[in-house]
Amino acid sequence: MFKTFRNALKVKEIRQKLIFTFLMMIVIRLGCQLPVPGVDREYFSNWFSQQTGDSFNFIDAFTGGSFLNMSVFALNITPYITSSIIMQLLTIAIPKLEEMQKEGEDGRKKIASITRYVTVGLALIESTAMAIGFGNQGLLEKFNFLSVFTVITALTAGSAFLMWIGEQITENGIGNGISIVLVINIISRIPQDFTSLYAQFMKDKSFAKAFIAAIVIIAIVLLTVVLTIILNGGERRIPVQYAKKVQGRKVLGGQSSHIPLKVNTGGVIPIIFASSLMQLPVVISSFFNGGNQAGGWGTFLRIMSSRNWFKRDNWVYTIGALIYIILVIFFAYFYTSITFNPLEIADNMKKQGGFVPGIRPGKPTSEYLTKILNYIVFIGAVGLIIVAMVPIFCNGMFGADVSFGGTSLIIIVGVILETMKQVESMMLVRNYKGFLDN
Repeated sequence: MFKTFRNALKVKEIRQKLIFTFLMMIVIRLGCQLPVPGVDREYFSNWFSQQTGDSFNFIDAFTGGSFLNMSVFALNITPYITSSIIMQLLTIAIPKLEEMQKEGEDGRKKIASITRYVTVGLALIESTAMAIGFGNQGLLEKFNFLSVFTVITALTAGSAFLMWIGEQITENGIGNGISIVLVINIISRIPQDFTSLYAQFMKDKSFAKAFIAAIVIIAIVLLTVVLTIILNGGERRIPVQYAKKVQGRKVLGGQSSHIPLKVNTGGVIPIIFASSLMQLPVVISSFFNGGNQAGGWGTFLRIMSSRNWFKRDNWVYTIGALIYIILVIFFAYFYTSITFNPLEIADNMKKQGGFVPGIRPGKPTSEYLTKILNYIVFIGAVGLIIVAMVPIFCNGMFGADVSFGGTSLIIIVGVILETMKQVESMMLVRNYKGFLDN
């Protein structure tokens, strides 16, 4: 791999893209340290540590500590991710947007422009809720119109600036810029997490206990990473044969191909959807100082928080894990159903003279693809659940409190693999040996 990087740096175009991406990463991390004016950061840190739910830990992990530091990048690119998901869903529901998407490059540019406006709107709504909600709890040094306006402006501008950086990385750097922004923030928290694990399980312990703890931690991390790689790379290939057509003296078609059905069709989306839905009541209660409520509502909040699952002293809260599993499976099927249309694929194959061997073209092919897809989606959902549950289980059973989890690992591995493939494709054009040949 190091040899591949050396070869990549020899190519001026790739070298410039890598340097530009690296410089943008530095800008991102510097912005994560710039505090929002008018916020009492010490008071905010104390408030953050008192929250019983893990919702804000989840947000803080995705923002690379910006949320805890209450920096200008506290919202990070979460508004952009949310707006992208919304636009993707609306493209299926609104015919005009669907037509726009089919217009090619011009249509995609129009949708991207709308996505930007939706991102700024969401950032404005979220920053307003945070400024007013935190201000009511005394988290602002002065709770007045000027301080609230300053916080709203800083957070909204920070989110919009990060969106712009992501687009610049996509255009002038390496890989998907928004994904790289997200990954660099997640990775920035990992050293702190391993430091916490060291202090909790290895520091001041005997050599034997510390060694065993280190082996177990490394084994769990490696197992999770390997499962994530397998999950991201797994696919079922449906063979497709194209009939021969004679046009004049030319014989067209006759070649074989395949339809790649990814095991993890929905990617990390089902996990994000399920986590967001479960943490929504916890987040709302925290804004209204209800995160630590007792009684029925407090019990419900603790059930919905993954921090309380698999606790040996109170297993009743693990009911939330069952709800989480059901939601992940549901969203895996739901997201796949709106992004993959077997009927449309079957019709396109029929028009091009293609067919699956042993299956009649048209409706039988559509039914066959749907049947195969249902099996694959379930396997992918189970894989997602296993990857997501391993860190949660270790947290509940052994108290290994870390900010990165299965969701973070899926994102990190997926983005790294995609970036490697992109660099490899650039290098193969210049007859260099790529990553995947190592």
